[in-house]
Amino acid sequence: MSIAALTGRKILVTGVTGWVAGPLAESLASAGNTVYGAARFNDPAQRQPWHNKGVQTVSIDLENGRLDEVPADLDLVLHFAVAKSNNFAEAFAANAHGSADLMETAAQRSDKLTFFHCSSTAVYEPKHGVPRQETDLLGDSHRPMPGMPTYSISKIAGEVLVQHTAKRLGVPTVIARLNVPYGDTYGWMSFHLMMMERNIAIPVHVDQPTDYTPIHAVDIARSIPYLLSLAGTPAGIVNWGGDQIVSIEDWCGEMGRLTGLTPAFAPTTATIASIVPDVSKLRDLGFSTTIDWREGIRRQIATMRPELLKS
Repeated sequence: MSIAALTGRKILVTGVTGWVAGPLAESLASAGNTVYGAARFNDPAQRQPWHNKGVQTVSIDLENGRLDEVPADLDLVLHFAVAKSNNFAEAFAANAHGSADLMETAAQRSDKLTFFHCSSTAVYEPKHGVPRQETDLLGDSHRPMPGMPTYSISKIAGEVLVQHTAKRLGVPTVIARLNVPYGDTYGWMSFHLMMMERNIAIPVHVDQPTDYTPIHAVDIARSIPYLLSLAGTPAGIVNWGGDQIVSIEDWCGEMGRLTGLTPAFAPTTATIASIVPDVSKLRDLGFSTTIDWREGIRRQIATMRPELLKS
């Protein structure tokens, strides 16, 4: 199964100017779908590059309920838009109320809608060294992270409202809790590389290693049809990540090996603790990742900072 399994569909991808949704929208457009990419698009000049990639643009504002450009007769909404605000009212308006409003608006305009909601493993209460299952305790994992006091709670609220709206409207829905996405042109690792260049110590949690399950953009696209197979009412919930457990310490060490730079670490409680999702549910569908994390790191550096590669 691959992204090519999705073809001839009318698809709305929200948050298209973001890391994950943009490459996915391009992949879907190239696979023969009619793809609408949604963002605020406050600057009209932002739209043309997407049109050049075969993605039609629509302007929406989830926080303020501006959804008049949501197309009719959609087959699928892939909802990736997210607000990272320090203000709880703004975060709830965009990530929770806005998500429910988007589903309701799209459902009113289509009688064949399936809804995909990208959540986050940030919704879990961390438990070091123990993979989190979909039924495990939720918590405010991102509160210690500077600048992200609302993220976990507003993502939990978003899941609750999406579940409720899916049940109320009878819209087949899946909620996918994404761990650490990265690709050839984006990812948390790229920021760590910049810190290594500047001899800035990289925050890691005091409970080391700071483990995650990163998933490359290639495998993100490949996994979408598998995830959609779990859409239903009530909404299905599934962890979304790569097959390999990798720590910040691991990937910074690999970047050091490839570039000759030396990572320094700053253990602290003022950062996100390790969250490793149990991905058994996704694997049981027959999905497995194809991009080894070391290959992914090399590809990212070769694309974004080729002059740094030493080996």
